[in-house]
Amino acid sequence: MAQFPSLKRKQPSYTISHPAPKRAKASNARTILTQTSDKALSKHGDLDVSAFVKAREYEIKALESSMGNSKQALSTRTFQQVPRSLRRRTASHNVKKVPKRLRVRAAKEVSFDTGLLPQSGLGEPKIEGEDNTPTVTSRRRQPTPRMRLRLEAAKRLQKLGARAKAKKKAVSKAEQTPRERDKITIAPRLPKVKKDLLSKAPKPQSKFRKRQIHKSWLPTHIYHAKRAHMTLPKEPLWRFAIPLTPTEKSYRASHRAMGARGCITWDMSYMSSIGVEGVEASLLGLLTAMGLGEDMATSKKGEKWRMGTRAWEGWLKERDGEKQVIAPVSIIWCATFREVSSVAMANTGEEGKRKEKRKLYIRVQPSGFLQLWNEVLKVAKIQRPPAMVEDLRFEIGSIEISGPGSTEALMGSLRPIIANDEGDKPSDSPAQIWSLLGSITNPASLPTNALLGFDVSDPRLHHPPRTVPLNRLANDNDDLLQILSAWPPDSTQSAPTIFDRTARFTAARCLPSQKSINRRKGDAPPGTYPVPVPTDPKIPVLLFTSRPDSASGQASWTLLLPWKCVLPAWYSLMHYPLSTGGNPRFGGLREKRQIAFEQGVPWFPGDYPGTKAGWEWEVMEREKRKAEWEKRPKGKRIEWESLDLGQGRKGEIGRGWACDWERLFHGPPPTTVEESIHNATTSDPAAPAATPPVPVDRKPAASETVFPPLSIHHLPSPVSTHLLKSPSLSPPPPHLSTSLTTIKLTLLTRGTPTPCARIYRLPTQNPTLLARWLALASSTGANSTKTKHPPPLPSSAPPHLRRQQLASSLLSPHPSRIDKHNVIPQAGDADYPVVPGEEDLIGFVTAGNFNLGEGRGTGVGCIAVAKVVGEMGRGREARFCVVREAGMGLGRLGRWEIV
Repeated sequence: MAQFPSLKRKQPSYTISHPAPKRAKASNARTILTQTSDKALSKHGDLDVSAFVKAREYEIKALESSMGNSKQALSTRTFQQVPRSLRRRTASHNVKKVPKRLRVRAAKEVSFDTGLLPQSGLGEPKIEGEDNTPTVTSRRRQPTPRMRLRLEAAKRLQKLGARAKAKKKAVSKAEQTPRERDKITIAPRLPKVKKDLLSKAPKPQSKFRKRQIHKSWLPTHIYHAKRAHMTLPKEPLWRFAIPLTPTEKSYRASHRAMGARGCITWDMSYMSSIGVEGVEASLLGLLTAMGLGEDMATSKKGEKWRMGTRAWEGWLKERDGEKQVIAPVSIIWCATFREVSSVAMANTGEEGKRKEKRKLYIRVQPSGFLQLWNEVLKVAKIQRPPAMVEDLRFEIGSIEISGPGSTEALMGSLRPIIANDEGDKPSDSPAQIWSLLGSITNPASLPTNALLGFDVSDPRLHHPPRTVPLNRLANDNDDLLQILSAWPPDSTQSAPTIFDRTARFTAARCLPSQKSINRRKGDAPPGTYPVPVPTDPKIPVLLFTSRPDSASGQASWTLLLPWKCVLPAWYSLMHYPLSTGGNPRFGGLREKRQIAFEQGVPWFPGDYPGTKAGWEWEVMEREKRKAEWEKRPKGKRIEWESLDLGQGRKGEIGRGWACDWERLFHGPPPTTVEESIHNATTSDPAAPAATPPVPVDRKPAASETVFPPLSIHHLPSPVSTHLLKSPSLSPPPPHLSTSLTTIKLTLLTRGTPTPCARIYRLPTQNPTLLARWLALASSTGANSTKTKHPPPLPSSAPPHLRRQQLASSLLSPHPSRIDKHNVIPQAGDADYPVVPGEEDLIGFVTAGNFNLGEGRGTGVGCIAVAKVVGEMGRGREARFCVVREAGMGLGRLGRWEIV
């Protein structure tokens, strides 16, 4: 790089000591030139009136000029005041494309640019700005010659098509008999149920068919494609085109919408649904064989869940073999509410229960769908009588919404269909209870995993939605508390119609076109919605809550509805005006993981490398990080071999771009035959058996099933927590030596953990290094409580007091360094402790960043259970750890806990 800048380009007139150009412009605009009155006075003190008047005239003109300059210099144009969510880099400067509240000002600015006033009326010439800004709509603009030819061709084709349709209709009507003409047309029959077979994606429109050859679009794909970063066309995720993150670059707005004000919405239609039908005993046997606890299957604890008024969330595992966990799932039973009658009383016997068939839905993340599908299919055939399994991936869509305004937005968008006569539905039915929950700001206040099923009308009939009046009175709040404590839907919930296949297909097929909806809106009186008619579709929906494991997290609503009905509900949600201002925001896959990270909850599959789906995700992330590392020049990328870890240790442990679980369990590769024999004879008996080294970043074949190597298993948090609390009393689970469990990391000092960071336990073979880390831990806790900072000065404090406080803070010694015998080493000092050795490596960080909720660096990772079970007797020292970023030699002290 040259020492002096090139003289070809004109340099700015200001230097570093001068203020910024923007401030200089504002300062110059506010400067008013004046003229002294010395020249108006003679030597003897006589006043020259003419000279005095000229001086004042100059000052008055300078004042008027300064007023005009400051108004132009400090003002911004209308197009610069558009909200952040509406800003575009190539935004149009058309006056009619800005918000209505700014159009008048924008029109004045356009006319001010030309020096003319805007003209109105027919036949008058159109005035445009200096930048040739169009101020007309596209429908009124004169078409170009090429566009005129296309319009004329389109009109001719439209006439020919209408003529052909009329001729065909007349011929078909002439061939019919009078009786056939009066017959009511019958809707086409439902497609045949594909039992125990995978379903295919719906056939897309012809104009979009080529774009969906190797993937499927979500129902809201076109909405997201304009507003979000999507997966690459040739690299779909789970065979779907999924939105990754909004194009708006600021994440803080999503963070505030999640916790402070507003709500955030996701289209979760890529979640897979499996329908299982059979007798209750067979279904419970299937779930018990796949890991459901006996307390949920037979005891009173799971009674409400088995009755269909609650949802259950947990893990399912394989029935045979190593019994690896598959994925976290949500299981929902179809409610069994029936009216008390003689027929119902007759069927309550054991024989009636044995023959009655029931239904349940299993929702799972798409990365674990195929493994779960094969396992459910295998176990369902073993049951007696066998259960029927159905793939509902493209029949049921879902929307997830979370935040303080989530309940209000859902209630304003979904209008339940309530029967007119009270005999059809009870007064405390789920549809009527739903209309009373608008003032709830956190769905966690409802009963755990509460469930509501009812029918709603087409959201397009009430578009745009209006703000729902919320209950703010004390009496209304008391009534709401009584409803939440009693929760009447436990006794009034009937079988949701979304479990009925006929109701789902009827709702999807009976959806009217947008053209007919607009016609009905036009016929309705101003300010009113169209009147409901009997032919309006009844959309079956199912709502249930999900709360995170953390106590401070926001719960979320999950809305299940037919696949083709997702888009109308989505548009209604996105345009709902919240009572707190604004509209609901939408999120992508990255927001989903970031919010789970801020709540301290692991995200599947990224934070579960011990599962098959989690290992596939880890392999995919390895390839991305390695490609990003390789494309950097050698002078700007980390050299893993030359990394200094202190005490003469060189080189990164394992592959720096990966969470190297093979290195964690298998150890370093032996360099010689004698060393490999020595390691095999002196290794820890709890360690896994020696196996050949895993090939470095070998990409699996297309037909190869990817499983975690070295028999790596994931240990659920309840099992690992119980094992760590009482390791001697609990029987060790199989494959304990290669089991992983998920933890949450909190750094006790400054710093932020990043993905692939190494997690160490405190040193076990170096007492001196252990004492230094323990001293750092105790001093960190003491320093955080004893350090006192002077109170900040008020904004009205004079400058000399501010300078005095700044000088005193710079000259005063650090509180931790006043005592020479109690010096707290800081990161980067020569006496700062080095990281422990590789024998103390216990895991890796899978997700880490600065946590906006806690205001510090946190992370989520996995650790080897076998390496921490024996350390739990050390007290609070066992929970301490050292976190080192990949490619860095500096370690940070932290604390871990199982989640």
